Amino acid sequence: MIIFGLDPAIRTTGYGVVRAEGPSRYEIIDCGVIENKKTMPHSECLRRLYGGVNELIDLYMPDCAAMEEPFVGRNSKTAIILGMARGGIIAALAVRGIPVYSYMPSVAKRAAVGNGGAAKEQVAYLLAAELKIDVSQIPLDSTDALSLAICHAQRHFHPELGKLGKSV
Repeated sequence: MIIFGLDPAIRTTGYGVVRAEGPSRYEIIDCGVIENKKTMPHSECLRRLYGGVNELIDLYMPDCAAMEEPFVGRNSKTAIILGMARGGIIAALAVRGIPVYSYMPSVAKRAAVGNGGAAKEQVAYLLAAELKIDVSQIPLDSTDALSLAICHAQRHFHPELGKLGKSV
């Protein structure tokens, strides 16, 4: 099973592509970021997110996607912008018939590295050690996306760990 993890943001969306072959048997196929300059209007950022997600879908043909559960902070403008980014990404996945599941960031990090409050650097080092890859191959902005994909893989193959994330 190929799982596409996504940590949406309008300027820097992290992604991780994980192949899960069974309980505790997975590998990172790719990870990185879709970046948009601060000077770009939101409409251009959304077009680039939609296009970037489609390119990754074409390249890896994921079976499903795991995405960060949205949260509402104190700044409503930030929440609206994050909602726009999520919407553009979900639309790209939905058009291609790829089911999307959402998980809280702390749940995903706990599943991937055992600590729901782990910093991005900790997640990168622990995943690199566990999967025997060079930590420099894991951009920090993709660590949450990788955690989300690994969390979904674990719950898919180990239902006793908890139900799958909420369908989006």
